[in-house]
Amino acid sequence: MIAFLFPGQGSQAVGMGKAFHDASAAARAVFEDANAALGFDLRRVMFEGPEAELALTANTQPAILTASVAAAAACAERGLTPALAGGHSLGEYSALVTAGALSLRDAAQIVRKRGEFMQDAVPVGTGAMAAIMGLALDAVEAVVRDAAQGQVVEVANVNSTQQIVIAGDRPAVERAVALAAERGGRKSVLLPVSAPFHCSLMKPAAERLAQTMASVAVADPRIPVVRNADASVTRNAGDVVPLLLRQVASPVRWTECVQRLAAEGATAFVEVGPGRVLTALTKRIVEDARGFAVEDPAGLDKALAALT
Repeated sequence: MIAFLFPGQGSQAVGMGKAFHDASAAARAVFEDANAALGFDLRRVMFEGPEAELALTANTQPAILTASVAAAAACAERGLTPALAGGHSLGEYSALVTAGALSLRDAAQIVRKRGEFMQDAVPVGTGAMAAIMGLALDAVEAVVRDAAQGQVVEVANVNSTQQIVIAGDRPAVERAVALAAERGGRKSVLLPVSAPFHCSLMKPAAERLAQTMASVAVADPRIPVVRNADASVTRNAGDVVPLLLRQVASPVRWTECVQRLAAEGATAFVEVGPGRVLTALTKRIVEDARGFAVEDPAGLDKALAALT
């Protein structure tokens, strides 16, 4: 059984999606729909940059969504379709579009606003995120508890058993990084991000996003989608919006998400969209996982040769 995995923010690169755009009519249609929905030439930003413009959160989020959905459309054009899906943070929107629960046009508009709202929630420079390597989740939870000192620092992403991301007020995150090193963490580094995503500082963004999503059309997904906030499975339309809103200020339980996909029957994991981060993580989470990265037609050819 094939599960599609969709990447989140951080996987962007100038030029992403262009090979699929040039090779696939279905992918080209996705780019055209996204441009029409947003009212500006997102395709130009993606293909030509500059990198600083693509890195703006309000551009990054719809860009990764579009590249990912376009890649999934190119896969479907060649007969590669998923039985299950999941996405890392922003990637959950790509999964829901591919599953038919959200339209691409609605999702593109929503994630552009989501990016704006998340950036606006915390003044630039006052928040931070850091990757903690080599400590188990319970040890990281103790680190953030001891480092908080009245400020916010929380677990934001559980990417694997030995890679956990924290987020919060910059001084508290810096204290946590130092404390993690003292307690045996192999490597803990601040991440080059513009806001502290997936922690309680994002609650204002979730409240604003709720207004944006109040009237969005949602359908039952055609395939089960594992969601970030609780690693449970979305099978009906009623769960889509509440869990996407909860996700904004909650940790991404990625390890549990991949384990849940495996428990639901996934035996092959295809990362669809820019980058290969999720493929590497999957191999650490699920023993003997078959992982494939499909970010261009060559990757699709390799996946098809192995899976069909």
